[in-house]
Amino acid sequence: MGRTRTPVVAGWFTGEGDDFRLLGTRCAACASVFFPREDGFCRNPGCAGGELLEVPLSRRGRIWSYTDARYRPPEPYVSDPELPWQPCTLIAVELAAERMVVLGQGVEGLTVADLEVGMEVEVVQGALGEEGDEESGTVRTTWKWRPTGVRA
Repeated sequence: MGRTRTPVVAGWFTGEGDDFRLLGTRCAACASVFFPREDGFCRNPGCAGGELLEVPLSRRGRIWSYTDARYRPPEPYVSDPELPWQPCTLIAVELAAERMVVLGQGVEGLTVADLEVGMEVEVVQGALGEEGDEESGTVRTTWKWRPTGVRA
């Protein structure tokens, strides 16, 4: 039967492989783009527009900032104490076309020593965790950042 793939947050990304994209929304009145997506109203304080259209975001951007997360997040953040903590690299990426910064984890094995501000990265599908077994388990999918030219 195989594992079920379930997005960590529904509606924030779509596709697989080279078709994987983050999804945002664009205001039809002022063209402001939002991620995470906004489905209720335009968050631009200078806009009275309300129609928001789903748009795929750029797959590539440049590192704006980065750090490593070596410790389990404190309360009130949700972190199952029964599961082992996996350190990760956190990367803030500026998407030039959208003029916004999107935060996400780096791909497995990537460390802060591998990164520099201004480096080009691309968004790829990743997993935050797995539940159950290989026959009937669930993989929680999300997005991660990978330096361009690096193939997993």
